[in-house]
Amino acid sequence: MTQTQDPTPWTASVLTLFPGAFPGPLGVSVIQTAANRGIWALETVDIRDFSRHKHRSVDDTPAGGGAGMVLRPDVAAEAIDTVQSRWQGEKRPLIYLTPRGRPITQSRVREWADGPGVVLFCGRFEGLDQRVIEGREMEEVSVGDAVLAGGEAPAQLLIEACVRLLPGVLGDPMSTVDESFEGDLLEYPHYTRPREWEDRQIPDILLSGDHGRIADWRQEQAEEITKTRRPDLWGRYKRRKENAR
Repeated sequence: MTQTQDPTPWTASVLTLFPGAFPGPLGVSVIQTAANRGIWALETVDIRDFSRHKHRSVDDTPAGGGAGMVLRPDVAAEAIDTVQSRWQGEKRPLIYLTPRGRPITQSRVREWADGPGVVLFCGRFEGLDQRVIEGREMEEVSVGDAVLAGGEAPAQLLIEACVRLLPGVLGDPMSTVDESFEGDLLEYPHYTRPREWEDRQIPDILLSGDHGRIADWRQEQAEEITKTRRPDLWGRYKRRKENAR
């Protein structure tokens, strides 16, 4: 992805065994446009480049036995240290994408987007040697309660979530304010023309022109959807409201 304006854009450095997986969905629509404008940059680093094995091997059998293979600590650490050294001591979050990590949240995404960028390590096989995770103080992050073949898709998800929050990426800055997870609520339903479709009508209140009543309706819808679909968020929302009294 090209840089045309800012010499130090928000940068995502991705350590992966499959650099060809990128940019993937990051190479389309407003995310690609933002990269072309120099708002952000993508760096992919092939972990295999740091293997000293003649066949570029990066994994070995798990200590204690068991299925699968584990990413070697010496290879992974050298890749991480090389990427981090390019930033002249500037601290960027070092994130390991793994199903056992803490769930990604919109509030954490905002914190990452407010910084200079992120370094993402895409796991494969049975995972990464624990000593690297501890020794490099990696933040373990999960993007959902499902197991994938590797961390490339989660890395792309995390990057897109951050990039869309960067100034100048979206045409309307309010687009990032009134949406799911802001204020611990899921977003209310949306409608547009035609007014009637397959015998289904746009709710009359949305056509009333009464912005106060529309706002109340949207709040009620957001609360009901959150209560039904995400009781964890609903509980947090209720506690926050009670503490604000």
